[in-house]
Amino acid sequence: MNKAIRFIPLVLVIILGVVLYRGLSLNPQEMPSALVGKPMPDFKLTTLLDENKVVTKADLTGDIVLINVWATWCVYCKYEFPDLIDIVKKEGITLYGINSKDERPMAKQWIEKLGNPYIFSIFDEEGSLGLDMGVYGAPETFVVDHHGIIRKRFAGVINPETWRIEFKPLLSQLKEEFKQERLAKKGKA
Repeated sequence: MNKAIRFIPLVLVIILGVVLYRGLSLNPQEMPSALVGKPMPDFKLTTLLDENKVVTKADLTGDIVLINVWATWCVYCKYEFPDLIDIVKKEGITLYGINSKDERPMAKQWIEKLGNPYIFSIFDEEGSLGLDMGVYGAPETFVVDHHGIIRKRFAGVINPETWRIEFKPLLSQLKEEFKQERLAKKGKA
C-alpha cells in the first residue's frame, strides 16, 4: 500500500502535464462563442460621435456586416486602425464599431487622429453590449449575416493576412448565399 501512495504525485504531475499541453495547443483567436449561429443581441445605445443618435440592432441588419470592438485603452487597436481603413476602401465592406468601456472625449480624439474606418461606432460606455456578445477584450471582430445572425467571432488584430485567411472566404460564401436567396425570392414572385 505504501509503495502505491508514492506514485500518486507522479500520476498527478502527468495528468496536469497532459492538461497543460492540451491548453497550449489551442489557438486563442479561435475562442468559441456561444453566439455564433445565433442572432445579434438586442441593444439601444448612442453613437460615439453623436450622443443624441440612438442605434439598435435594426440599424445593423439587412446586409452582411462586420462589427469591430475597439477602445482607446487597447494598444493593438491603434495598430489595427490603418489596416481597417485600407480594407474598408479596397473591399467595400460594411464595418461598424463598438467603442467599449471608454471615455467619449478620448475616443472622439482617437478617431480624429487615426481616421474613422466605421460607418458609425456604437458607444458602449458600460460594456453591456460587449458583455452580451461575449467579448473578452479588444480588438474583436464579428461577422453578422444579412439575417442578423452572428457567423464568426475573431479575437485579435485584423491585418491584410488575417483578412485574407479569416474573413475573405467567409464573406464570399455569405455574399453567394445572399445572392442565391435573392434569386430564389425573385423566382417565387
